Amino acid sequence: MSKSNSIAMEPFVVNETSVSRAYARVLLRVAQGRGKEVSPLVLSISEFEEEDDELRKSLDTLLQSKGKCVVEDVAYTIFPERLWQMAQADRAKLFRFYKMAFPAYQAMNRTANGRGLYFERMIMYGRGPCDGNQLEYVLSQYEGRDGIRDSMMQIATFDPERDHTPSAQLGFPCLQHVTFVPTKSGLVLNAFYATQQIFDKAYGNYLGLKQLGEFMGHEMKMPFVRLNVTVGVAKLERISKRLTGKELSEISEL
Repeated sequence: MSKSNSIAMEPFVVNETSVSRAYARVLLRVAQGRGKEVSPLVLSISEFEEEDDELRKSLDTLLQSKGKCVVEDVAYTIFPERLWQMAQADRAKLFRFYKMAFPAYQAMNRTANGRGLYFERMIMYGRGPCDGNQLEYVLSQYEGRDGIRDSMMQIATFDPERDHTPSAQLGFPCLQHVTFVPTKSGLVLNAFYATQQIFDKAYGNYLGLKQLGEFMGHEMKMPFVRLNVTVGVAKLERISKRLTGKELSEISEL
């Protein structure tokens, strides 16, 4: 039986005010530390200051040079920001546009997307109320009642029926589920990952979750105030730390 290289230790906690700064802290920890993993990782972002354009551009350049998806494309798997803009803040249109476009998204990269995409699992789970549209169910319940139980406001992306498989490698889904917590200050989104690919996907993950939180806050008529992400094992996968250590350090120190 294979075992993780992680050493049981205290969580690495990141509390920042922008996606860029939070990602840089995680990247710097790996680039300058021993090993290629952070376990566990607890990350929290509030205030949501503007992204660091230089860091984002440098990371995209490095990702492309290694044959990886750029940040925007990874974020799109969690929330399709461009479709939301096209829908002009009409969520019914957003859901309809996505359902129409999903077969094309899947066909564009059957290897990576054959098992699905995160937003697809959120609104096309395959079973459940609202024809499997979990986001619509949560929003409709929130809009239709004076109050709902906190445990109702969670969205599953992991599905044991489809995802409990003995395959040695399974690139999807790493994100297990998300929860939403309305507070007096605004909406909080909590996301839970079994594992997370730091170089390949972490920045895009954080950006996509932020955009999802903003969408839900818009629909619930409250500001989105905090994103919390808990990761069991965050790691550099399928890339040599020795070959990219200098580049990673340069990006994280921007």
